[in-house]
Amino acid sequence: MEKKETKFFDQLKNNAYYIKWLKNPFTYVTAAVLLSLFQTITLAVTKEPWGVSGVFAYWGAWVFEAFGGSVDKWYYFASSGAQAVLNDGFINHAGTWRNLGIIIGALTATLLASGFKIKKIKSKKQIIAASLGGLLMGYGARLAFGCNIGALYSGIASLSLSGWVFAIGMFFGAIVGSKLLVKFFM
Repeated sequence: MEKKETKFFDQLKNNAYYIKWLKNPFTYVTAAVLLSLFQTITLAVTKEPWGVSGVFAYWGAWVFEAFGGSVDKWYYFASSGAQAVLNDGFINHAGTWRNLGIIIGALTATLLASGFKIKKIKSKKQIIAASLGGLLMGYGARLAFGCNIGALYSGIASLSLSGWVFAIGMFFGAIVGSKLLVKFFM
């Protein structure tokens, strides 16, 4: 049995379709076309633009409520729409399924491309930089009511001026963040 599996994987590694679609990265043009296609499909099916970070806020609220907390009085969840999403639950939320699909799809793609590696943590500074960066990005995404997907990509795709304003802010924020990263954490 083991020889058949080994033979199959040896043949798979040399298969032209495997190499083209799963091993090698897509070109920027191909990736942009696929993202645009998926954005259009998402908008058509769910009647909502694609968003990622807002879903994590709901996940946090559901976990908080599972431990006995209540978010009913929190400003972010005070609207009737937010309350309806919270009442529908984790399983019935379209954004939850999109995010789970992104997470599982990214893991699957990484495993199929043999790109999964556990890297050694180099220093405590690396942990602090990653934690601080993640917290600031999450906080900023909630302040802006969207991340680079919801506020930028979906904003521009829906012809919203806010998407372009977000792009300018993100560009300059990336420059400042890069300078701070190099100065304090590298």
